[in-house]
Amino acid sequence: MNLYWATINQGNDQLIVAASEQGLCYVGGWGESLRTFQDWAEKNFRGYEQVMDESRMEPFVQQLEEYFAGQRTSFTMPLDLRGTPFQMSVWEAMGKIPYGRTASYLDVAESLQRPKSVRAVGTAIGRNPVLIVAPCHRIIGKNGALTGYRGGLPMKERLLQHEKTASMALR
Repeated sequence: MNLYWATINQGNDQLIVAASEQGLCYVGGWGESLRTFQDWAEKNFRGYEQVMDESRMEPFVQQLEEYFAGQRTSFTMPLDLRGTPFQMSVWEAMGKIPYGRTASYLDVAESLQRPKSVRAVGTAIGRNPVLIVAPCHRIIGKNGALTGYRGGLPMKERLLQHEKTASMALR
């Protein structure tokens, strides 16, 4: 079994994306090291051979590049996410947050009818393996402040600004 990967360049930034035969399973943060991806893959896709294959990754890379170009507001690619049932429900709930909008951790917990599970929601969001595609960058603090992000707060801020600018242009 193979885990295919490639990189996407965005200006001076680069991110790693990976997919199994079933679908996209990893989108890293800008500047994240290859070693970070390899460690994640060894833990989550044990026994898979990691293969750099730009042609195999092209459909996934294309959709992400369309997003960065302001031409795409949602993704249609297959996913291969691995997590607990609770994590999967949180990642699914994040996907319902509209492009260019934000929601709080509490909003996500309430959407799952588990308003007291805000910390567990935060932990699940922090384990989101497909940044951007499962839009955890759209999750902010209850007070509107930007909070933790696996890709780093500068990346989160840039993604939110990108969506704000692109959604205004789409009107």
